[in-house]
Amino acid sequence: MEPAPFYAEVAEAPGGGTCAWLETSDGVRIRAAHWRGGTKGTVLLFPGRTEYVEKYGPAAGDFAARGYAMATIDWRGQGIADRLLEERAPGHVGLFADYQRDVAALVAFLRAEALPEPWFLVGHSMGGCIGLRALHQGLAVRAAAFSAPMWGIRMHPALRPLAWAMATLGPAIGFGDRLVPSTSPMTYVLEAPFEGNLLTRDRTMYEFMQRQLTRHPDLAIGGPTLTWLREALRETRALARLPSPALPCLTMLGRAERIVHTGAIHDRMRRWPGAAFDLIEKAEHELMMEGPDIRARFYDRAAALFDASRG
Repeated sequence: MEPAPFYAEVAEAPGGGTCAWLETSDGVRIRAAHWRGGTKGTVLLFPGRTEYVEKYGPAAGDFAARGYAMATIDWRGQGIADRLLEERAPGHVGLFADYQRDVAALVAFLRAEALPEPWFLVGHSMGGCIGLRALHQGLAVRAAAFSAPMWGIRMHPALRPLAWAMATLGPAIGFGDRLVPSTSPMTYVLEAPFEGNLLTRDRTMYEFMQRQLTRHPDLAIGGPTLTWLREALRETRALARLPSPALPCLTMLGRAERIVHTGAIHDRMRRWPGAAFDLIEKAEHELMMEGPDIRARFYDRAAALFDASRG
């Protein structure tokens, strides 16, 4: 295991963590971290697009307080994992299936590190999409909790055919590494003011994210490429056609959600026998970056599910 940098001064994480470089089966270098904060088991936290290990330092403390170790990851193309284009700013991936290579590298790392079992999944946004695919491919977890999972991308119905056309034709004619129109190479939290932002209604947590990316701009990525959009549309469509995995599930979603397709989440939850679905008033996209009461509600409900699923 090769140690990797970890920006502890902006992470607000508990002590005793381990951060390492991992190499995937196709030779991409990614970064993972874990904290042995409890003995009940380990939470595998799959972050969303644009996110990075340090952002979930507070989550490691919250899960430790509830008896769980936690691990998380910089997906390929973001954080300080290998970027996939010469230009660092765009959020890019060649195939969504490649994220499963990152999952496999993370699992191998955690097994080698002997993180406590059983394991549980938390998937936020794009991490919820990657996580659902991983469950179908046999990820060895006892239960899953999702925060605003990206099981579809929010857009006006009239624009959906245009999005599919751009995402299909752009890469086909050599423009796959171009940013999706209307998106920016600047990372969202440094471009958008707190007022009216799409992520959180908690100013303290918004400033926490801004501080991380101001002090360590190498963590930041901007808007997605046309290839990323093509892959996201294809993957969410493919997942929608699959049955729900046979394991306990909790999904939590803010009623003010404006990033992911809420209809796709409602549809999935109707088709997941025994799953719990919690709609939260006055919450935006990032429940783990909302105010203290909403954060506690997410961690309490996730930990209760995991406690009940330990066997």
